[in-house]
Amino acid sequence: MIEARGLFKRYPSRGGEPFTAVAGIDLDVRPGECFGLLGPNGAGKSTTMRMIGCVSRPTAGSLSILGLDAAVHGAAIRARIGVVPQDDALDSELTVAENFLVYGRYFGLGKRVIRERTTRLLEFAQLADKADQRVDTLSGGMRRRLAIARAMINEPVLVLLDEPTTGLDPQARHVLWERLFRLKREGVTLVLTTHYMDEAEQLCDRLVVIDGGQVVDAGTPRELIERHCTREVLELRYDSGDLADLAARVRGGLAQPTETGAAPSPGVQQALAVRERVEILPDRLLYYTDDGEAALADIHHRALSPATALVRRATLEDVFLALTGRTLVD
Repeated sequence: MIEARGLFKRYPSRGGEPFTAVAGIDLDVRPGECFGLLGPNGAGKSTTMRMIGCVSRPTAGSLSILGLDAAVHGAAIRARIGVVPQDDALDSELTVAENFLVYGRYFGLGKRVIRERTTRLLEFAQLADKADQRVDTLSGGMRRRLAIARAMINEPVLVLLDEPTTGLDPQARHVLWERLFRLKREGVTLVLTTHYMDEAEQLCDRLVVIDGGQVVDAGTPRELIERHCTREVLELRYDSGDLADLAARVRGGLAQPTETGAAPSPGVQQALAVRERVEILPDRLLYYTDDGEAALADIHHRALSPATALVRRATLEDVFLALTGRTLVD
């Protein structure tokens, strides 16, 4: 569905070097899957989505969408895809049904076809009783469902979704997830960006993590978690004491001798340093380990008992922070 090789996007700057937003990424999106683009602000996700949507031409590299060259066949590609921007871009002073009519006419569809598809899409979006209601009276969740349904008016085989659930409450997010699962079951290929790691873990078959305009890793959510994290994370909170000193003492239990008394090989030591580790946060320590309960028992045994402790499974958020860091990016 999408094949990108060495994709670059540079923007001119006044009195300096051009700004490189996307720096030579490779992508492959397969038919019928949900593919995620994850990354911090400014990583290049939106720029990549604009190139895939054929509204921004790549500076260098090749980009094929639906088997067509994006640099040559932009109009033909846009006619076969759906786009749900982060800003709904709905006509708020029109009714729900009128939004479908106006948007459908952009694709050259006749009024009868639009009416038929509108009825079906309103049922899909659970908005059948809102057809004659003005958009500006709808809730945030209703507007997002409407934006997704409207993007399906041309029956696209590929839909691009930019942060589809930003700002929604948990109930609305889960309803939207169910709608997206339905689309995927119907064979529609989805490409989405999101800042919600649980959303990416729930929806995405495969994903890439982008930072600084480059792909830093790719795979299924489970592959990425196994590659960069241990099975569990032990969260340790202490009422007092120097967290850096406590972290050093907790780390003392990581590099245990093998049963034969021999030290781990350099390769194993390097892998442990990446996966089994202790991170210092302002209010707690994160101890990455394959057995959180055993690690906690060892900490108590070494008289390092925390005020509170929590054992949880490692998540995609742990991977994301390991790959992109915890520094805030504006």
